[in-house]
Amino acid sequence: MTRVGVVCCDLDGVVWRGDEPIPGSDRAVAQMRAGGIRVAFMTNNSSGRVGDYLAKLERVGIDATPDDVFTSAQAAAAMLGASLPAGARVHTLAGPGVTEALTESGFELVDDAPASAVVVGFSHDFDFPRLARAADIVRAGARLVATNLDPTYPAAHGLLPGAGSLVAAVATASGATPEVAGKPAAPTVALIRARLGNRGVVVGDRPSTDGALAAALRWPFALVLSGVAGSHGEEPVPDPPPPFVAPDLAALAPMLLDGQNRPG
Repeated sequence: MTRVGVVCCDLDGVVWRGDEPIPGSDRAVAQMRAGGIRVAFMTNNSSGRVGDYLAKLERVGIDATPDDVFTSAQAAAAMLGASLPAGARVHTLAGPGVTEALTESGFELVDDAPASAVVVGFSHDFDFPRLARAADIVRAGARLVATNLDPTYPAAHGLLPGAGSLVAAVATASGATPEVAGKPAAPTVALIRARLGNRGVVVGDRPSTDGALAAALRWPFALVLSGVAGSHGEEPVPDPPPPFVAPDLAALAPMLLDGQNRPG
């Protein structure tokens, strides 16, 4: 086994469920860092701003810097930045994280057509008027961009509708096919490689996205069963299983440290 070196760790379902920390996740991150592993965090949840995630990590006992946290909102902004001119008009049906990422990338956020793109992400403020407006703007010629297609979101007491459910509504109403930015799509792969290099391990709770991201990166996948996979949620453990499977991050950390300490 090669040295682990870097861990790209999911948040929802791995570090916390909703606002409740998953026991031992703080100690696990500290143990891995003490053992020489760089731990960074990639979330498909685009609703929060980077500062929001840093504050939440601090509340559960994990230190992090802005360079340690990246989101599907940033991936969406980078994807649009590679294909649209500076100052292009973009409409959002998403949370503050998308607003932050698009504003920092120089886009003009608008409420009505014309727009070059409509970005849809996880939002508690999704309602019929916003759905109708977003669909109208897409039908008027805007690209439909999904921060991610996760159908559900692991909360403290079960699963909530995820961004994928909201994107599906806009896609159905507009007749458009969404372009996807978040895990496991190419914009997120590029974002991770740019920040973390070419070798590491993906840690996550959702084989369909975290596992697929690991495959796209050609990195090992470490599955924790504290989120949507296994008995807690909606996805089965893959057969054959990934290289690492553990009940939670606390149980996973010693496995990754064993890989880090082997010569390679």
